[in-house]
Amino acid sequence: MAARSSHPIRHPMLSLFVALATVLPAARAQLSPTFYASSCPAALVTIKTAVRAAVLLDRRTGASLLRLHFHDCFVQGCDASVLLDDTGNFTGEKGAGPNAGSLRGFGVIDTIKALLEALCPRTVSCADILAVAARDSVVALGGPSWTVQLGRMDSTTASLSTANTDLPSPASSLSTLLATFARKGLSSTDMVALSGAHTMGQAQCQNYRGRIYNDTDIDAGFAASLRAGCPAAGGGGANAPLDASTPNAFDNAYYGNLVAQRGLLHSDQELFNGGSTDSLVRSYAASQAQFGSDFAAAMVKMGGIGVLTGSSGQVRRNCRRVN
Repeated sequence: MAARSSHPIRHPMLSLFVALATVLPAARAQLSPTFYASSCPAALVTIKTAVRAAVLLDRRTGASLLRLHFHDCFVQGCDASVLLDDTGNFTGEKGAGPNAGSLRGFGVIDTIKALLEALCPRTVSCADILAVAARDSVVALGGPSWTVQLGRMDSTTASLSTANTDLPSPASSLSTLLATFARKGLSSTDMVALSGAHTMGQAQCQNYRGRIYNDTDIDAGFAASLRAGCPAAGGGGANAPLDASTPNAFDNAYYGNLVAQRGLLHSDQELFNGGSTDSLVRSYAASQAQFGSDFAAAMVKMGGIGVLTGSSGQVRRNCRRVN
């Protein structure tokens, strides 16, 4: 051993292999925008094309795909657990209070996964599909783009209980929203920017009924127009756009609505109700560029919550079930 160590110059390849053995495990644990550059070079364009087609058919799909990514990342991290159907071993997240009857877009993800499995079998994770589809949905509706970090693995389980506790409620107060996002490593700026996702999509009557009948910080005409389609008691009622100004475009109109006391959900209006986030809401209402920049940065940050990499997870062949 002494003779071998005294002549390291004779074994340059050995030194290289040792160095690589040290570096590669760490490299695999990191997400990278070029993760599929060699293994599936057509992955990103395939996802983009499918998302654009789906959004052209139904503009609401853009909001639905963005929401799927958000609801995934806040429960166990960005691991595609939200896509799993119930099994004999666990109850999935689709039936949780914040998800039941309102999550959409599963069929679009199924289509994308089938295309990618045909192109590059067992290569592109469902968690990465969700992250890229969210970005492409925002872009398709006129919003900002960002570089998606890739290399997430898929979970082998889901958590109904965590979905019921960790996803913010439409009745949340500002302090609750700030605490909920802080537990995921997201700042108040991240929270206000990510809330801007409500510039598109719709909400069910049951989620804004309390606001339009009980809240005082609401424009009277706006509340009256919503009451016609959402009765004070009982079930049913119509869906309403989260941003009545430009419901099918990704822009900063959501924040202008808040300044005018026309936020649809109680949790929306809490961002502009005499609290610590009022000034940021005013800034975003005045500058679409600032909102777009902060939203993109917050999406990258959110996309890194609790990710599984390497051997910590799997690449599901079907996003709805474990291999």
